[in-house]
Amino acid sequence: MINDKVLGIILGGGQGSRLYPLTKDRSKPAVPIAGKYRLVDIPISNCINSEIKRVYVLTQFNSASLNKHIKNTYHFSFFSSAFVDVLAAEQTIHSDKWFQGTADAVRQSMHHFLQNDFEYALILSGDQLYQMDFNKMVQAHEESGAEISIATYPVNAKDATSFGILKTNEENIITSFIEKPSADLLPQWTSEVSQQMKNEGRDYLASMGIYIFNRGLLEELMKDPTTNDFGKEIIPQAIKNHKTLSYQYEGYWTDIGNIDSFFEANLGLTDDVPQFNLYDSKGIYTRARILPTSKISGTILNRAIIGDGSIILAEKIEKSVIGIRSRIGKNTLISNTYMMGSDYYESLKSVEKNHIEIMMGIGDRCYIHNCIIDKNCRIGDDVRINGGKHLADTETDTYVVKDGIVVIKKEATIAKGTNIG
Repeated sequence: MINDKVLGIILGGGQGSRLYPLTKDRSKPAVPIAGKYRLVDIPISNCINSEIKRVYVLTQFNSASLNKHIKNTYHFSFFSSAFVDVLAAEQTIHSDKWFQGTADAVRQSMHHFLQNDFEYALILSGDQLYQMDFNKMVQAHEESGAEISIATYPVNAKDATSFGILKTNEENIITSFIEKPSADLLPQWTSEVSQQMKNEGRDYLASMGIYIFNRGLLEELMKDPTTNDFGKEIIPQAIKNHKTLSYQYEGYWTDIGNIDSFFEANLGLTDDVPQFNLYDSKGIYTRARILPTSKISGTILNRAIIGDGSIILAEKIEKSVIGIRSRIGKNTLISNTYMMGSDYYESLKSVEKNHIEIMMGIGDRCYIHNCIIDKNCRIGDDVRINGGKHLADTETDTYVVKDGIVVIKKEATIAKGTNIG
């Protein structure tokens, strides 16, 4: 079954500089999460679970790995109209420029969208972690007679200054909008929320960057070449002239905007009852790999997620996510760490042939704390990495420190006996 009324459009984001160095060689939606997924799998899975199976992903920076992931992952029947396609910025006779913002990305891609039959465009971000049934939002949109619907998330006063805040009337129709209001303005921007949200002090409605537009209105709005961004221009202007519904969402939602939020979102998956539930009947889809089971010997595991195909001899792994094909040596201690794993296995034959001194993975007698280890890294024996607020932000050839988190760059080699922190 396919929801023929709705076309999904996922915005891949710009350069993703706040997630650097994870975005050095890949676009933000292609960043690995939870040991086996990519960020883009989250919005795509939410679409598929809502029977929305016609989806475009818009991107322009480092899109090769994203293209490869989507090509290898989202296959539908030859007899179905379902698809997940990547649309990278392209030169046409109408435009020779890169995407200038979220709205401009949609504008430049409209000729692709209009080849499809749909009533509503569902516009999503490619860097958020949440699980939502979009059918409920579409139903609310239809019943209200709105031309635009915006998913909103109740936040407290502290967080409200970091978001676009919307004010609604008693019918959940948005009457005004302010971008990142100062604390002294907040008392004027409360909206009606559920009693549970009031009890938690979450009286302000933040835009989640999830929109539904009626097809005709989207076509009309995209004719204005002077507006480049949905959050800063399209939405504030459209609210004045077009009926705009606030669809309140109270489940788990986080915006993966920087290294700190990315790190916390991954480690949060190790909680006994994680806020983001990977173990739901409607799961998150990703590339199906033919990998062996993981092999663990003599290791104490506490609140650890272990990806398929890993070989682990560590002494202890605590509150950590270990990605696919990870190799960890003897007497190694790992805590508060996200290790993304490897793209391939390294055979002993290739190690000998290429005179490789440090194999992929983590060696013996290492201590790793408060760390993100990107794909295909080599960490030698007796390495100590102790991330924390005591470390100043810095960058070297092999690692970056941001907010106390040590990020080992993709395919970096950390020499034996290295001490970081």
